[in-house]
This record gives sequence, structure tokens and C-alpha cells, in this order.
Amino acid sequence: MSTNVRGMYFDDFEEGQVIETPRRTITSTDIVNFACLSGDFNGVHTDFEYCRTTPFGEPIAHAPLVYAVMGGLQYASGVNDGTLLAVLGIDEWRMLKPVKHGDTVHMRSKVLSKKPTSKPGRGVVSFRREFVNQHDEVVQSMTATFLYRMRPEE
Repeated sequence: MSTNVRGMYFDDFEEGQVIETPRRTITSTDIVNFACLSGDFNGVHTDFEYCRTTPFGEPIAHAPLVYAVMGGLQYASGVNDGTLLAVLGIDEWRMLKPVKHGDTVHMRSKVLSKKPTSKPGRGVVSFRREFVNQHDEVVQSMTATFLYRMRPEE
């Protein structure tokens, strides 16, 4: 394993700790590119005329697009770099507000719990994740559970 680990080990997390990522602005290009990548051309994401008849008034970002951007911001934060072993589960994923072109989002993660596994050198950490826009409004939320490496013994 590399000696240049940026990430947090299981041992570094504390219950109640809050970790925030950098921010990123969602653009129309992001929305169109995600539609092309996923094949999801639903009018609520791609049809301006249709969107004028919806409560949103304009195309909104795909929920999985916002989730994917948060994954990138999580990586940019360095928290998981070299220490994350697996995503074990995403539960209670909720879409609370639309994300539109020009919205700037980031993620707040609060450590809910942590426990070592029966296998040495690893532990499970659960987080309450909130994806937040520029108005400090939670646009998506979930509980996420990850498997992390423990800090190697010196």
C-alpha cells in the first residue's frame, strides 16, 4: 500500500464528527452529459418546454447525477483516498429539493457510528450525508455505510 495515503482511517473518525467537502456548481452541460451517459432523457431533465409546465419551471438535475457529483467531491476532499475499502450500503436516500443549472452544492457528512469488524485491520463507519445547495438547503439526504482500513501499526 502507498505511503502517501490522504484518507482518514477508521481510527480517525469520531461519532458526531462533521466533514464537509469542497463545493461545485451544477451546469446545464452536466445535466445534458448525464442524460447522454445514462440514457435518461426524461423531459423533466431535458425538455425546456415541458419543464415550463412543471413546478420546477426549468430542467432539473438527475438525482443520480447529484449523487455522482457528491462522490467526486468526497474524493476531492481526500477523506477516502487510500483508506476506503467498500461501500456497504446507502439507505433512506431522499430527494428533498430540485437541483438546477447554476446551483452550487457540497456534502456534509456526520459520523453516526463506527465499529470494528471481525476481520482485523478494518472497521465500518456509518454517516448521515446531506447534499446542500448555496442557500444551505438540504437537497438530498441519506445514510451511508462504508468499510475503511484501520491505521497500520507502526
